[in-house]
Amino acid sequence: MAELSQNTSPDLSGFPVALGDIHAAADTIRGAVVETPCSYSRTLSNICGCDIWLKFENLQFTSSFKERGALNRLTALTPEERARGVIAMSAGNHAQGVAYHAKRLGIPATIVMPVGTPMVKVENTKHHGAEVVVTGATLEEAAAYARSQGEARGMIFVHPYDDPLVIAGQGTVGLEMLKAVPELDTLVVPIGGGGLISGIGIAAKSIKPSVRILGVEAWLYPSMYNAIHDGNLPARGDTLAEGIAVKSPGKITTEIVRRLVDDIALVNEAELERAVATLISIEKTVVEGAGAAGLAALMSDTSRFAGQKVGLVLSGGNIDTRLIASVLTRELAREGRLTQLSLDIPDRPGQLAAVASLLAEAGANIIEVSHQRTFSDLPAKATLLQLVIETRDSAHLDEVMAKLGASGLSARCT
Repeated sequence: MAELSQNTSPDLSGFPVALGDIHAAADTIRGAVVETPCSYSRTLSNICGCDIWLKFENLQFTSSFKERGALNRLTALTPEERARGVIAMSAGNHAQGVAYHAKRLGIPATIVMPVGTPMVKVENTKHHGAEVVVTGATLEEAAAYARSQGEARGMIFVHPYDDPLVIAGQGTVGLEMLKAVPELDTLVVPIGGGGLISGIGIAAKSIKPSVRILGVEAWLYPSMYNAIHDGNLPARGDTLAEGIAVKSPGKITTEIVRRLVDDIALVNEAELERAVATLISIEKTVVEGAGAAGLAALMSDTSRFAGQKVGLVLSGGNIDTRLIASVLTRELAREGRLTQLSLDIPDRPGQLAAVASLLAEAGANIIEVSHQRTFSDLPAKATLLQLVIETRDSAHLDEVMAKLGASGLSARCT
């Protein structure tokens, strides 16, 4: 992580968004958008060695903060513009925010989503009444298509982040956090295109200049990090945090981040998975990869936050159930609670029962069993036994492996 700014009296002049605009946005969206809880997490605080408050934006009706900016932008349309309709591009959360509030306001909406957008986000957007077009390999390609279609059809383009009204709407998250917990020292905010962190940065630095703002990106998509540091880290691949998988951040947002954000952290896929699993396990809340990015950054470097009062924005909760299952089982494997074992055993009656008995004595639970006699290089009178076992933790797994070894069985984790 490279420091960007240590300025406790930031220059807030010259931005297209000011604190007054964010307060006005708060008035505009009040009653139509949830003022989500900003709650203290005793368990996470104990684990991480700092005081942690969680801003539950995954509890919005569309499960994302994106509603705020979308509604603020849509409300500003003239009657003639509303009649023409709106078009937007999004990997999911902005799409749902625009679609939901456009329907509420009686505005026709078309949403362009890139190929590979999680099906839950596509289907939810359709359910909110928008016309959905899935095209483009990247968000940028989807944006180009949306702009061309908007011009051809006379629709108003609603940008997901590089729009002052959208930024002001997102900034209401910062207002609410500092209203709920004025003593916060640091705010940790996911970065995609930069709309959320820009709005929060302006709001927070205006109210409390000493507050530190830490942005978080996925290692696979370090676009804002590159823009700020003139870097050339590659942006590519499939990330759990597809909501912040943006190759080119906004022009407006980049300048705001450059001047107001104190640091940018990059988190890898294992850290994102761990954060999603931790929030489900401890907070009993479902958060998508992008929404868990803040916790991923904190857990990967707890010493950085020692003794601080930290606010984390759980920016969204739209994640496929199949993906949740995969994340949880992979985390169990990392913790040594689920393990696949391979054993070479004689192919005769009673061998499987003997292995099962040993595992039962060691307190391990057998989840799956597979015999492989044909596709192995073992002798014809031997078989490859593959098991998936459940143990309490990695220490218990070591005990199980030792017991198998002491009984003359050659077991290996695969």
